[in-house]
Amino acid sequence: MRMTQEPWTSRTPGAAGLELVRLPPAVLAALADGDLDAALAGPALPLTTYLAGPECAGVWRMRREQIARSPADEAWVTRLVVETAAGQVVGRAGYHGPPDGAGMVEVGYSIDPEHRRRGYARGALVILLETARDHPGVAVVRASVRPDNTASRRLLDQYGFQAMGEQWDDEDGWETVLEVSGTAS
Repeated sequence: MRMTQEPWTSRTPGAAGLELVRLPPAVLAALADGDLDAALAGPALPLTTYLAGPECAGVWRMRREQIARSPADEAWVTRLVVETAAGQVVGRAGYHGPPDGAGMVEVGYSIDPEHRRRGYARGALVILLETARDHPGVAVVRASVRPDNTASRRLLDQYGFQAMGEQWDDEDGWETVLEVSGTAS
């Protein structure tokens, strides 16, 4: 399977009704610069101030630089989480990049505070896990989470992620590294 630019979806309850939509490069660049007005000139999606704010800007900058170095990564990296019935953007989710040499991909997701506690993180994670399982190059899915992010840790635990160790992240500080098999059982 080749990773596509098309929206990623799922029919699994809890994820149905969500799409992970690729950001056009110009919109990604505008969000990396914190320029919501320029980003809104792109797709016909209601982007929020959260997406152009400080909590997301670092991720957009990293992905813009990553795609500049490796354009093939674009299909894999962070996308918008769109609730399709209302046509609203509720957050961001994706992989940090394509599978590495060992077949590992790392997931990341963040939901706009105005839309949290409604199952959107769960739905986004389900879509990411299904997309990984459908790709023959993925053997392991990794997530890293700050110890104080108990909601995300509980969610990952529900999907079989196991703690593998800790790491220091320059943006988030200490994180627990968790992994689950990325292949279909």
